[in-house]
Amino acid sequence: MTRHAQSERHALCDELERLGPEADTIAEGWRAKDLAAHLLIRETRPDLLAGLFIPALAGRTDRGMAQVAAGDFGALVQKIRSGPPVWNPMAIPAVDEKANLTEFFVHFEDLRRAQPDWTPRNLSTELQQALWAALKSASKLMLRKAPTGVVLIATGLGRHAAKAPGAGGTVVVRGPVGELVLFAFGRERVAQVSFEGSDDDVAALRGADFGV
Repeated sequence: MTRHAQSERHALCDELERLGPEADTIAEGWRAKDLAAHLLIRETRPDLLAGLFIPALAGRTDRGMAQVAAGDFGALVQKIRSGPPVWNPMAIPAVDEKANLTEFFVHFEDLRRAQPDWTPRNLSTELQQALWAALKSASKLMLRKAPTGVVLIATGLGRHAAKAPGAGGTVVVRGPVGELVLFAFGRERVAQVSFEGSDDDVAALRGADFGV
């Protein structure tokens, strides 16, 4: 079994170490240390995860993340690199691949694309295929708040109807699969994709708040 999620994890950790704790990310208000703290909490602190989904608990999660981010950065990155603890189901390779491939791919790009010298990566065919499978599986959830229908067309991989149209029409979003993943996960401002549809529908989709 190819461990694409593990490869993305290690690549992200390499970049965190190269750039250091104060490096920018494209996530507003987050530096590299905040991104790293988020990743560690996600895998090791289930007591703090509820704040990611329940607004009333967000303050507790934010305080916990700030505390983790203020610690030794090298040790923090090493903990992420070592993977989930044995009690976490994500320590099982198949679960890790399903749960973490897009997570680490997107956050790696969050870090990379905030740097002035970034360039698009040349993704292997196998990674592209894995990302396409993951995107098709996640797109219904990720695009549930989209105000239009959405069809994704990944260069060289195919077409996927991600969301049925509602009151408006459908927008076709086209691009390399990695760019479509970024779009679906709310990174539209840095995703290199194109849009096909009526002007009103495209504007509505591009202005929508969705993804994570």
